[in-house]
Amino acid sequence: MNESLGQRIKRFRAAAGLSQAQLAEACGWKSQSRVGNYEKDTREPSLADITAMAAALRVDPSALLLNATAPAAPAKATPTVSTSDQVKHMLTKVKGLSPEARQRIEAAALEPSDLPLTPATRNVTALRGKPDEIVIPQYDVRAAMGHGQVPSDYNQAIRNIIVSADLLQEKGVTYTQPTSLAIVTGWGQSMEGTINDKDPVIVDRGVTEYVGEGVYLVTWLGELFIKRLQRMDEEHMWLISDNKKHKDQTARIDDLTIHAKVLLVWNAKRL
Repeated sequence: MNESLGQRIKRFRAAAGLSQAQLAEACGWKSQSRVGNYEKDTREPSLADITAMAAALRVDPSALLLNATAPAAPAKATPTVSTSDQVKHMLTKVKGLSPEARQRIEAAALEPSDLPLTPATRNVTALRGKPDEIVIPQYDVRAAMGHGQVPSDYNQAIRNIIVSADLLQEKGVTYTQPTSLAIVTGWGQSMEGTINDKDPVIVDRGVTEYVGEGVYLVTWLGELFIKRLQRMDEEHMWLISDNKKHKDQTARIDDLTIHAKVLLVWNAKRL
């Protein structure tokens, strides 16, 4: 029997003895209808939502993604494959996912050796900071945005930097962990005044969900943005442009993927 993604969510929820409302609460969602829509396959959960439900149901995310009720293929001796290859193979058996969702999941499963390397990312391992310094690598936007369109005017103007941990502390910068820090080059004029075109910004890749009003690196409707986010209601978010010549936009939370939170702008001014 082939189960849809929604049927598997419902089966594991029932096995855990949870109602839709209880599962929604365990995932930090205010609306029971979100779980109901997932179970009816009328709305497609993001990878983050699948991970949240799996944690609440005490199962591995693959249990929700993989149709375990399908007949198993005979075991064969196979060479060692990467995690991303295993996920790609697993997704060939998953029902109820759009091509866009499959691409998002494949991108999230990429291992460091799978990612396209730029000269900066190849050379970052050669950088060595002092014990009180942090090496911050370039965020390879094009590799990370396999599920989002990189703006045509994006230019990786800044490569890797080494900063003093004390400097970040003096600036009031808090982050999840040093290895989550990365450099992104700002683009366009929508955030002008806060982040100007070609300004390098330090982001925290450890923040992949909304943690309060602030500036985030996000994908929305397949395109990449740096925007100020502000919650509108339980299902929508404001995408705010600090440059008032650009209109603010409203996005469904389910359509928004947060890649990182912007922590610091490295403004450069000509004297």
